[in-house]
Amino acid sequence: MNESILYILNAFFFIFHGVLILFNVFGWLFRKTRIWNLVTLLATACSWFILGAWKGWGYCPCTDWHWTVRSELGLQIETNSYIDFLLINLLGINLPKRTVDIYTLIIFLTCLGASIWVNSRKIDIIK
Repeated sequence: MNESILYILNAFFFIFHGVLILFNVFGWLFRKTRIWNLVTLLATACSWFILGAWKGWGYCPCTDWHWTVRSELGLQIETNSYIDFLLINLLGINLPKRTVDIYTLIIFLTCLGASIWVNSRKIDIIK
């Protein structure tokens, strides 16, 4: 594949995957995005736990595709965790992988619970 296209795809995955993560964490706060937040959280859960049963727990196709692009570009992939990757590359924070995985799971389950809760009620947190 053309190297220019690979660099564009690398940037695309940084932006798309980053926005998806932020939406998963904060989308339940806004009434207009709640149902879509629940959909993306459930899709994430299916990816991590259903596809993950075959591909490795926490499997994410976005991460897989991004790693393929980075590999084609000859860019180093330090970790198999996208959150760990973002912490290292964007913030310069290098934590033990298990710590990152545990906090990622806790935050995910908290957001999933919050999304289910606000979607089952008419609650205004932020309009």
